[in-house]
Amino acid sequence: MEYVIIAVVIAVVLIGAATGLVVNGRRRKELPPPSTPARIGEPQVGEDAAPPREAPARTVEEVPLPEAAAPEAPAVRELDVPEPTAGRLVRLRSRLARSQNSMGKGLLALLSRDHLDEDTWEEIEEVLLTADVGVAPTQELVERLRARVKVLGTRTPDELRTLLREELTTLVDPSLDRTLHTARHTDGDAPRPAVVLVVGVNGVGKTTTSGKLARVLVADGRTVLLGAADTFRAAAADQLQTWGERVGARTVRGPEGGDPASVAFDAVKQGIAEGADIVLVDTAGRLHTKTGLMDELGKVKRVVEKHGPVDEVLLVLDATTGQNGLVQAKVFAEVVDITGIVLTKLDGTAKGGIVVAVQRQLGVPVKLIGLGEGADDLAPFDPAGFVDALIG
Repeated sequence: MEYVIIAVVIAVVLIGAATGLVVNGRRRKELPPPSTPARIGEPQVGEDAAPPREAPARTVEEVPLPEAAAPEAPAVRELDVPEPTAGRLVRLRSRLARSQNSMGKGLLALLSRDHLDEDTWEEIEEVLLTADVGVAPTQELVERLRARVKVLGTRTPDELRTLLREELTTLVDPSLDRTLHTARHTDGDAPRPAVVLVVGVNGVGKTTTSGKLARVLVADGRTVLLGAADTFRAAAADQLQTWGERVGARTVRGPEGGDPASVAFDAVKQGIAEGADIVLVDTAGRLHTKTGLMDELGKVKRVVEKHGPVDEVLLVLDATTGQNGLVQAKVFAEVVDITGIVLTKLDGTAKGGIVVAVQRQLGVPVKLIGLGEGADDLAPFDPAGFVDALIG
């Protein structure tokens, strides 16, 4: 009996094991084979490769090209229109009258006294000397005034004003040629532009005056080319170029610290090639006490003259420096032949007599005056207008 029970148990176990094997086998057949996960970024090849996608083939002509960005148009600077020369004279004359009235009104007040004794004439001399007229011109003026006042006898304000205007105008000397010689040379086989050299010491506003002078010339309908021969200061060349760009005048520059004479020579050469009317050369601001630098200025002029004679050599003087400006003028006149004076900052001083003194010292006329910091505050010197402004 025991053997029968054991046999039954063994049979049940065997049947269960066989049934489990069959079930597991069916499950394996039903499950899909495991797929190998694709690696990101790698192409699938072989059996794992994705079926090809149907995409229509396109020719080169059918492939759209990316649109090229349109190039930005360069910014065009609108050129300044300089104020006409004639309009400046009226405006600057009124400004001069406000700033210079101490000399003119002082003289009128003294001459209007009932009794012109020696003390009064000494005061008149003092007014003229303080205004930097100079010793010799002061003595001449006082002597003429004495003689004319004695003849007049009774003096009305209008008579005194007329008398003083006439004598001061004579002192300023309206007979001097104040023309800026800037006409283009058309005679001969090789037409060339007029050449203007601007000279002066540091601090008188020489480069600014060169820029303002370019505006004066452009306002008169001339074409101007600028030469930045002050190679010792990069700021000077930049400043001159900025002035030129405002009115459409090109600037010829050289390397910083380069030879100023070479830059001046190249500027005139370019002016000839471009058919410019005027070549305006701004030289370095030299201290008149340094002989080497003054000699270099002479070299600039000699090199430029290889193209032809220099038409103008303008010396820029600060009117507020008084007698020191006269010393500067003498030294420059010894190195180059000065043809004209440009007086700047004339509105900042009551010493209008510097006009008389510098003309007497050099024998050359004041041709331009500056009466402010504005771009168009530079005008040709007018003796009659200057005197009218002095006496109000």
